[in-house]
Amino acid sequence: MKFTTANADKAFDILREADKPAMVAAIVIGRNEGERLVACLTSLQGQAAPIVYVDSGSTDGSITAASRLGAQVLQLDTSIPFTAARARNTGLQHLLDQGHGEGLVQFVDGDCQIEPAWIDTARAALAADPQLGVVAGRRRERFPEASIYNRLCDTEWDTPVGHGGRR
Repeated sequence: MKFTTANADKAFDILREADKPAMVAAIVIGRNEGERLVACLTSLQGQAAPIVYVDSGSTDGSITAASRLGAQVLQLDTSIPFTAARARNTGLQHLLDQGHGEGLVQFVDGDCQIEPAWIDTARAALAADPQLGVVAGRRRERFPEASIYNRLCDTEWDTPVGHGGRR
């Protein structure tokens, strides 16, 4: 599917005119995320449907855990190099193929969790401002004190909050 301004305008019309909030689907990507994936998928329960998990070759039971939690599981072909973009695009194409072309999509990495109010906040921001095409949350390291790596990630992600651009 080619995305155009006309597609975006249609999506925003759906947001503004619907009696009920626009559907939000979630695409989760990961590989060998284990308990982090369980926390991620659990954070999406009741906020997004459907939830699609795109796996990049896990060997740790992530696929079984995602399926058990109700996610639609897609496994990438291991003969083609993995990239996050490939996983996200595979998940999005799956949603489009399943007829979920009208609504919103929350992309999230399998080692991240969605705050309880985030989906409603993002949906409301998009519905209120037809100039917005994307809203993004703020990443925070859950345990910055656990290691120098965690502390560095949290510092790197500490960026100014605000509008990044308009369509």
